[in-house]
Parts: sequence; structure tokens; C-alpha cells
Amino acid sequence: MPSVAIVTDSVADLPPHVAEELGITVVPLVVRFGTDVYRDGLDLNPDQFYGKLKTSKILPVTSVPSPATFADAYDNLAEKNEIVVISLTSKLSATYQVALQSIGLMKKQCRVEVVDSQWAVMAQGFIAMAAAKAAQAGASLDEVLDIARHAIHRVDMRAAFDSLEYLQRGGRIGKAQAFLGSLLKVNPVIGMKDGEVYPYARERSRAKAIDHLYNFAASFGNIEGLAVEYATDFDEANRLFQRIHAKYPQVPIYLSRASPVIGTHTGPGLIVVSVIGDR
Repeated sequence: MPSVAIVTDSVADLPPHVAEELGITVVPLVVRFGTDVYRDGLDLNPDQFYGKLKTSKILPVTSVPSPATFADAYDNLAEKNEIVVISLTSKLSATYQVALQSIGLMKKQCRVEVVDSQWAVMAQGFIAMAAAKAAQAGASLDEVLDIARHAIHRVDMRAAFDSLEYLQRGGRIGKAQAFLGSLLKVNPVIGMKDGEVYPYARERSRAKAIDHLYNFAASFGNIEGLAVEYATDFDEANRLFQRIHAKYPQVPIYLSRASPVIGTHTGPGLIVVSVIGDR
């Protein structure tokens, strides 16, 4: 039984079976449609969310988990464990600060360390997975922290969009602001740098944007894990998944679904490739 428990948030987009196998506790963020409040991935699954996004006249907003939600998760783990929390980037959300503040609300006592992943989606998920695998192998809390912090610099991601409208509306657009206002119909490709959204390419077609994601994955010399995630188009994601799998048949590749919180800020046309490895 590992003595270090791993906690992350729902923006990591971990496939449920992966979180379960690695014993990772996932704390949900919150999605609101007007007065209706949903816990990300629990009260509202992606199919329900994206259906609602297309039909609702009310635009959704997101919010961080309550301090009590984190404190309860810590208390549930505290009796037999120390805890490492891998949060989404603090540049895009207050989740990291809430995860930190919640330690003071615990009813039980144990050591809790919170790591700002500086990432989101499965790039963040891979950091949580690396920490959980180390914990399962018997690593101490300080060793798990070292592995998690090292993994921050070994992950990367690229995401293709139909439109940056949702990122702009949610105030998460960062340096990709430079892509707005183009007269041409473009398919933007973004990534992250230093915890913020960063622009990488403007492709003339969706097919070229998908090629960009494939070439990004192919730019790594050594890959430990790879994930393709999508908002609404499973077939498109599966084709890219199969294409990458054919190039890297020995690499674990995960097909994941973008959570409602991610979908609120990206819209339904999202497709993402995340990698942990070395260039």
C-alpha cells in the first residue's frame, strides 16, 4: 500500500480507469449554467455538457472547487497517507491557491504538498500519473515531489480549435490574442508556455491542423506516454490516435475526453495531443 496519495483536479482529463488503476483522487471543478451548478464530470458528463453548450441560450462559466471539497479529499486520505496534490496551472485558475489554503481546513493531520503543474489537460494528467507510479513503487513524499517537478519539464501539448472565441470569452487566451482578427479562415493551434496559453500555428484547414498535432508528437525522440483527447468528434480523434499508434506501437497511448470545464473555455471543436518524454 503506497504511503503517499496523489490528488489532482478534473482539468487533468485523466481517463477514469487510469485514475482508478493508479489510485489518483480527482477533485472536480464546477460548471455553472445560470443557476444550475454541476461538478465537472460527476453531475455533468461530456455528452450532456456539449449537448447543453450547443442548445443553451445561457453560456456556461467555471469556478474552482470549494476549499471544503479539497479538505474533505485530504481528510479521506490522511489516516494512512501523506499527500501530493498536482493542480492545474495557477496562471489560468485559482485552483492551486485553493488546494493550498484547504490544508488549513483539514480535521486530520498529515503532510500535504501542492505542486503547480503549470499545465492542464493530459499534460497535467501525465505529471499526476508519474507521481502516482512513483508512489505505488514505494517512493517517499520528497521523492514523489522530485519526480512530479521533473515531469513538469518533460510534458508538452498542442491543441487545435475551430475558433478561439471561447478562450477569448473566458479570459484565458493569453498570448494567443495575436491570432484574433485574422481576415482568413484559419485553424489555430495553441500550446502552453510558463503556465499560459501560447500560440504556435495558424493552419489553413482542419486537416493541416491535425497534421500539425501529428508532427508535434513525431518530434519527440523518446516518448513514455501520449494522449489524444477530444471534445465532440470521436472519429476524428480516433483516426489521429490510430495514426500515432502506427508510428509508436510500443508507447502507451490514451484516448481521453475533454472535461466540461475544459470545453467551457475551448468549445466543441477541440482536439489535443499531450506527450511525456524527451526531445
